[in-house]
Amino acid sequence: MNTDESKEYVLRMAKEQDVKFIRLWFTDILGNLKSVAITVEELEGALEEGVGFDGSSIEGFARIDESDMVAMPDPNTFVILPWRPAANRVARVFCDVLQPGGQPFEGDPRYILKRNLKRASDLGYTFYVAPELEYFYFASPEGTAVLDKGGYFDLTPLDAATDLRRETVLALEEVGIGVEASHHEVAPSQHEIDLRYTDALTMADSTMTYRLIVKEVAMRHGVYATFMPKPLADQNGSGMHVHQSLFRDERNAFFDAKDEYHVSPLAKSYIAGLLRHAREITIVTNQWVNSYKRLVAGYEAPVYLSWAMRNRSDLIRVPEYKPGKENDVRIEYRSPDPACNPYLVFAVMLAAGLEGIEKEYPCPEPVEENVFEMPVEERERRGIAHLPGSLFEAIQLAEQSELLRRCLGDHLYEILIRNKLIEWRDYRHYVTDYEIKRYLSVL
Repeated sequence: MNTDESKEYVLRMAKEQDVKFIRLWFTDILGNLKSVAITVEELEGALEEGVGFDGSSIEGFARIDESDMVAMPDPNTFVILPWRPAANRVARVFCDVLQPGGQPFEGDPRYILKRNLKRASDLGYTFYVAPELEYFYFASPEGTAVLDKGGYFDLTPLDAATDLRRETVLALEEVGIGVEASHHEVAPSQHEIDLRYTDALTMADSTMTYRLIVKEVAMRHGVYATFMPKPLADQNGSGMHVHQSLFRDERNAFFDAKDEYHVSPLAKSYIAGLLRHAREITIVTNQWVNSYKRLVAGYEAPVYLSWAMRNRSDLIRVPEYKPGKENDVRIEYRSPDPACNPYLVFAVMLAAGLEGIEKEYPCPEPVEENVFEMPVEERERRGIAHLPGSLFEAIQLAEQSELLRRCLGDHLYEILIRNKLIEWRDYRHYVTDYEIKRYLSVL
């Protein structure tokens, strides 16, 4: 549908479905969901002119002397929220953030992704992604009391959250988000729901909706869901492995029937771009102090910059090709965590991959051995570097990154760096329980 048809559809659906409130959604630079609600009587005007708000109160948006912003609804994202009452129903619509004159706001993460997708489109590609978001259920937000002692793919009675997952999947499908699978993950009370492959902009919107629905369903059952990367020190953290591919004219540009691995030269250049720029984009894929508690050896999270077909210790994995499934050939980038801003994560991965394609980076040989167990000398001989070990190291790498600045734009890039420096300073000054327990009685 064109824009006018989409607006007419939204107005008609709102009337037919007894919608009273519409939540206008967008995110700040960190991926926190922001919302302003309007009544259905204001919907037509909002679709034409947007809704104004104070950008200086949103993380990373604007200074107080240039604070006026406009949330412009994207009518293609209109859906009714299933967990609200059937009478006077509530719908949501994602917004693009504009300046008062109608120009896109350079600090809007959705705009950043759209701008990078246009770069791919200008080269003839459509970017598809499918993230696997892991998360934990805890008894309350005040602690980490788990609901079960289950493990990978466990079922009742060990998996106490089967009903929570089932209800979440039904809610996701009700708002038009396709689900491929759901299951218990490795750690106690850890779970995963996998979303069906689609274009990156739709998926970024869906990821934001997914995280809210997971939390809403959990809250209705009196438990707390968290996407914190590493809430339990002695268990696996939560990742967001991102499957991705480029299509040209409905054909998968990552597939090559003649290649030993069925991976095209273009896909290998894309992999090479991700490997070369992985360290500098980690500030986006893993943006919190806590993110680096997950990126350590021994807990199934990637640490080293390598790729492979089967090996799950590598940063990039290429799932095995199944005959007749050419469109399923893809790469899986394994370092992001689910507390990220998905718009920016998809944008920086695409930017790194396209850089590899355009500059024809050579792709290293796949590493099928366990990189964690490989001697240091062997890793050095094979040129296998590692991801940053802390947020501060990630900041230092990002500060030198021309690709990151180009991808995010000056405004968002500079504010993101500034925000992360503040977070690191606050963390560095904080005295942890570990330090009290370890040192107070002996020093």
